[in-house]
Amino acid sequence: MELTEAYRECERITWTQARNFAYGIRLLPAGKRRGLAVIYAFARRIDDIGDGTMPAEEKIAALEEARHAVLDLTRPSPDDPVLLALADVERNFPVPMQAFGELIDGCVADVRGTSYQTFEDLLHYCRCVAGSIGRLSLGIFGTSGDPEVAARLADSLGVALQLTNILRDIREDYQNGRVYLPAEDLAKFDCVGLGGDDPPQTPPDPGGNLPPRPPLGGTRPPIPAGPQFARLVEFEAERARDWYATGMGLLPMLDRRSAACTGAMAGIYQRLLDRIAAQPAVVLRGRMSLSGREKAVVAVKALAGRLG
Repeated sequence: MELTEAYRECERITWTQARNFAYGIRLLPAGKRRGLAVIYAFARRIDDIGDGTMPAEEKIAALEEARHAVLDLTRPSPDDPVLLALADVERNFPVPMQAFGELIDGCVADVRGTSYQTFEDLLHYCRCVAGSIGRLSLGIFGTSGDPEVAARLADSLGVALQLTNILRDIREDYQNGRVYLPAEDLAKFDCVGLGGDDPPQTPPDPGGNLPPRPPLGGTRPPIPAGPQFARLVEFEAERARDWYATGMGLLPMLDRRSAACTGAMAGIYQRLLDRIAAQPAVVLRGRMSLSGREKAVVAVKALAGRLG
């Protein structure tokens, strides 16, 4: 496969599957746009393995294969457009490819049915699955400031985005046996039923077998949409806003187009978060989203430097 075709396939994956991020990625100049599309395409492959229908043990094996592939891009398969393009990105951008390993660690935690007792526990997960993407993206963007500071800010912005995702997908995740909100928060707002109906998660036994997962497919009782749930969502939304406030400090360290890309992505999710906080019960009826027009308006404002 020609390299041009490989990049084109990564862009196709991004434009068809990155419902929110594509609005920001399109604001980048061609070289960075292609590079970030490749980062997204491989991250999407990892996510799809974790969320797919294979047995848990096969998912773990596939994730480990992905880990090995990204750490040795010297001879990517000529029939794999994503790895072919990713190898070219590695040659041309200072992307910390090892951060994909953190994303894989987060997906492994999902496959194992990991739950979180404290916010510090959840924070580690958020940094794995979303902070890693921020740091990978920073390798495409470049920065005019201290790289370590920029990486920490990118990580913080990733945490904010992931917390928003968790609130948006709370119903879908719950029905699929996943509860991300910390047990201490559920107890604080008397929402223990959201995470307390299942037996505690256990680690694999010495033979390496995975613990049983809760039943999938919408078989669990609905989440009560009472005042306790509303207060829980408001609390988590305010926590996410704090992470946005920190993470948006990254924008002045980026060039104009990279800042616009990042601002558009964050702006879309911030508006989504505001909507969730204003109507917490809506997330229990289905996935909340902005319209295409609303997302486009955010992207245009980001390009003009008028977000706020």
